Amino acid sequence: MRIQHYPGATLVTVLASAFLFGCQIQQEKPTSAQIETIGMKAMQQADASAERKLMSWSKQNLPVAQRELGLLYQKRPEQRADALRLFEQAARAGDTEAAFQLGEMLRLGVIGIAPQPAAAAPWYRIAAGQKHARAALVLGLLYKNGDGVARDDALAARWLKAASEAGNPHAMFLLSYIYRDGRGVAQDGAKARQLLEEAAEHEYPPAIQELAMTVQLGDHLSPKDELRAGHLLKEATEHRHNNWNRF
Repeated sequence: MRIQHYPGATLVTVLASAFLFGCQIQQEKPTSAQIETIGMKAMQQADASAERKLMSWSKQNLPVAQRELGLLYQKRPEQRADALRLFEQAARAGDTEAAFQLGEMLRLGVIGIAPQPAAAAPWYRIAAGQKHARAALVLGLLYKNGDGVARDDALAARWLKAASEAGNPHAMFLLSYIYRDGRGVAQDGAKARQLLEEAAEHEYPPAIQELAMTVQLGDHLSPKDELRAGHLLKEATEHRHNNWNRF
């Protein structure tokens, strides 16, 4: 191997440049996917080195790292206040999932902090505006029930529709009732039935059971169908232990 010789001053310059280049490589920001992989490792394997990486990246104001560290701290009662802080930092920097998680912690409350649905609503709204299905679902429920916000059937329908269009079967099921009863939207029985069918197709047990009862009796949209009703009731039973009812 041929060794290149440099004058003293030039050698120092070359070495300094090489050192700076190496530092630059080391300081390159990780991708969101890389951060989430480390977050998963810290969460599932209780990997201390992975947690330290998240802490380091979080201090560099990387929103995804702040969110992943917040998710880790959220599981630890003594660090839930830190989780709130990290979620808020990440949410203010534009992280949609962090906005949703912050809304969840505020709505449900944590040790030492009472539930604050009114404070949660703006964060859900931010996440829902970025097509976060669960945030739109919860926001729709807040408006439907007047929980922390003024009850508003039209806004409830709007956000449940957004969640439904994003594929959330719980929202489809609730929206079917809204169209059936004409609350916040024009009454539309056909639309209500379509949404009920879609929720059932997504294997949402309450929708399957409701649809079974509907086809068992028959209505103006479809004739009585005992055979289909039986199949649907069996399917609802099979899915009953699924965790669909949580949002």
